[in-house]
Amino acid sequence: MSKSWQLARECWILPARGAVMGILNVTPDSFSDGGQHFGTKAALAHALRMLNEGADLIDIGGESTRPGADAGSPSEEANRVLPVIEALRRERPDARISVDTRHPEVARAALHAGADIVNDITGLASPDMRRVCAELPCGVILMHMQGEPKTMQQNPHYTDVVAEVRDFFAARVQAAEQDGIARNRICLDPGIGFGKNVQHNLLLIRHLEQTRVHDLPMLMALSRKRFMGAILEDPQTPKISPLPTVVMSLLAADAGAELHRVHDVAPLVQALRLRHACLSVG
Repeated sequence: MSKSWQLARECWILPARGAVMGILNVTPDSFSDGGQHFGTKAALAHALRMLNEGADLIDIGGESTRPGADAGSPSEEANRVLPVIEALRRERPDARISVDTRHPEVARAALHAGADIVNDITGLASPDMRRVCAELPCGVILMHMQGEPKTMQQNPHYTDVVAEVRDFFAARVQAAEQDGIARNRICLDPGIGFGKNVQHNLLLIRHLEQTRVHDLPMLMALSRKRFMGAILEDPQTPKISPLPTVVMSLLAADAGAELHRVHDVAPLVQALRLRHACLSVG
């Protein structure tokens, strides 16, 4: 049975084939596509392209959170994302829009500008962020991250990564509910590559269902992640070819993921449709 997710403007019934979130980085320095869509005109054109390719929602981010990145200025981040959100909302009133931010002031402004979802890599760690999402009811993506982007890949350590991510989700969902965020507004993201090594990432993909709490929807953000390059012994392969992302995303779908955050929308949309057709017969 398809899951539902309450957003700012609708109760969204997630597509049975799996939902695709198109990544729109309006930054000059993101790890994979920094500078490619910097500026409102270029960003809007790319967002419309991804929607035409079958993206179910667009995730707009104005701060690089790649490994080793320094924290950005909230005002600079807002200046990058707000014009893009407003332009996309005008051009496509029906589009689902997510803002990728860890700053409460950016989230508040983005929701007023027309965003439907707040995608927070800190997992709603800030009481101010929880307050914003409660006062301006929206969809929320609650992500797990060990450490900070600047240092998160410096020898990440877990005793049991699957259990620890599950316990993190349980605690953060409880905190969100206590601060007025309804459970049906929350989606979970185990944070592949955010304070995890190759083994941690693979364990989370394979045992994704064991991290789920309260039967909430699960998002997997595997696009162009460095661990795939490490496995393939070629760091450039995931960046220049969508195939590794498609393969790993299909494995994540088999493990229970309902949403997939990617740079290359069309190949994954096609792959998910083929997978769904095969699983739907007989």
